[in-house]
This record gives sequence, structure tokens and C-alpha cells, in this order.
Amino acid sequence: MSAQSLQTEGKLLKETMKKICPPDTAAMEQCQKRWDSIAKPLHSLGRLEEVLIQTAGMTGSDEVHFGKKALIVMCADNGVVEEGISQTGQEVTAVVAENFLSGDTSAAIMCKAAGADLFPVDIGIARDTKLRNEKIAYGTKNMAREWAMTRAQAVCAIETGIRMAEELAEKGYEILATGEMGIGNTTTSSAVAAVLLEKPVEEMTGRGAGLTSAALKRKQEVIKKAVELHQPDRTDGIDVLAKVGGFDLGGMAGVFLGGAAKKIPVIIDGFISAAAALLAATICPEVKSYMLTSHLSKEPAMQMILEALGKKPLLTCEMCLGEGTGAVAIFPLLQMAEDVYKKMSTFGEISIESYKELK
Repeated sequence: MSAQSLQTEGKLLKETMKKICPPDTAAMEQCQKRWDSIAKPLHSLGRLEEVLIQTAGMTGSDEVHFGKKALIVMCADNGVVEEGISQTGQEVTAVVAENFLSGDTSAAIMCKAAGADLFPVDIGIARDTKLRNEKIAYGTKNMAREWAMTRAQAVCAIETGIRMAEELAEKGYEILATGEMGIGNTTTSSAVAAVLLEKPVEEMTGRGAGLTSAALKRKQEVIKKAVELHQPDRTDGIDVLAKVGGFDLGGMAGVFLGGAAKKIPVIIDGFISAAAALLAATICPEVKSYMLTSHLSKEPAMQMILEALGKKPLLTCEMCLGEGTGAVAIFPLLQMAEDVYKKMSTFGEISIESYKELK
């Protein structure tokens, strides 16, 4: 991306934030009434009912529909890998990312089973790839020594995600899931989460794809060094992203913002996706109303991030794979909830007395 184009970035982000408004409470009330009229015990589908009610608020209609589904996978490399914080090298990112195109990844296989389309994006892989090219740079800088990216690049990453969400919304997609691929991105996510939640790095940092205890300690020390060196401003999500984040985090944050502006739900995957959701909520708090949660990642910071966002997981599967696999796993659940909501008879239709709320 040219210096001139980077200088013009920021307009789309500002315009997007202006479009994000509170959910439609009237639509939510209508959805609740429909659930209460269905011939089953009140609230007996629990969180599945809540998700549809929340979605009605997002879309402004109680005619909830999860028709066209998509997973957007942001793929990027992280310069902090130079510090020996990962079990594998940076070259793995490109190999796995291109496997999304052949269908030879966990997320690709799960998307096919769930009837969802997959859109992998090269937002900053360290070499050229066959993916959709939205590359901001060939990986970030090493945050242990300098800012991960410039502020302009951080905004550019966010706006890349916004454009992806807008494009898919215009093509008729009604729900989006977020995923990522990038060696070293649990390190950047832990740094971002530690700053935004004002928590000790040790509490926010796990083993990622698999580290020894010694390597985990090294990872924590690297994150602490980066945070102390750059002093990111926790009230400024863009500043945090630029100093200790990654292009994939920025891209996913943009998807959350873009989806909210288009009034469609966006699903949080695991820890890395949740860190991006936290970034998006720091930039625009109202975006939280347009987020759906999927599962509870094994990473130690996941529960704390969800609590900060006011969210609860639908699944507890002890997953830690990434790629968007947890987000895709709830697509069938949402479809089943929609089918019950639309197809099941009401108490009136089968001429029996409806359940009443017990005091």
C-alpha cells in the first residue's frame, strides 16, 4: 500500500462508527413474544432463544434468518516470532493459509459441513500467497523492539475488515464468523488483552499452540517487555493495536465493526478473535450488541474477555484450535434454533393453554 493511500485512511472507520446504533428493542420484544407463544415450556431452549432475540435486535426484525453464512479468516505474520515465543516458525502461516483454498484445514472442513462459505484473507503474511490479497505489509515488526505497526497501518487493518464485512453483507450474507491464522498471534492477543483489561501478563498468557513451561515464561517476559517499552494507551484501541497487536487482530476488529454497521451478527471465535472483539469494543462500545459468542477457549484470558464484553459462551468444548473453528461450530445450533422458532406450532394453533410465567 502506498504512503499516499495510507494517509487517506480513517474516513471509512469514522463513517462506520457513526452507523452503529443500539439494537431495536421492539423487534426483540416481538421475538420474545413469538418464543413465548411456541408450544413448549417457557425459555426451555435457554441461550438459543436469547441468541435469536439478540439477533432480532441487530437486524431490526423478528423474522430472524441465518441463511447465507460466511467465515472470514484473517491471515498474517507477527515479527515477535523472532523472540522465540512460538513452537513453529513463521513459514507455517503461509502454508496453512493456502490450505484454506484447497479445503485442507479444520475450519474449511467444518464450514463445508455447516453450509458456510470460507473467505481467507492475506492481510499481512510474510510472503506472497494465493489468498485474496489485502496485504498491509509482509508481517508486523517485532513488538519487543519497536511498534508492531504504524498507527496508519493499524487503521488500514481495521478498515480492511470493515470492507470485507460490507462486501459480504451486500452479497446477501446474514451472519459472519471470525477466524485467523498467524504464528505468534496468541502472543499479540495476550498483550492486547493484558493492556485493555489492565491485568498482569501472567494471567492473560497461555501456552498457545503448545509451549514448555520455560517457553511460556519466555513468552510472558517478551510481552511484558513490549508493554513496558511502548506504554500503549488502553483507552485508545488503535494505539494498542499499533504498538502490540497484529494485522489479523485489526482485520477481525474491523469485521465486528463493519458487521454492526450493516446490522448483521458477527460471531466471536476463541481467544484471538475475542481479543479483536475487545479492541473493536474499545473503539466503539456499541459494537458489543452485534457480537455473538461461540465457545470458551482454553486460553486463560478467554473468560475474562467475555466477562468484560458482557458475554457468555454457547459451547464449552475445551477447543483451542483457532481458524474460526469454534465460531463455525455454532452455525448448526443457530439453524436448529431458527427452525424451532419458525416451524413449531404455537399454543393457540394446537388449542392448548399456554404456559404462564411463575412468580
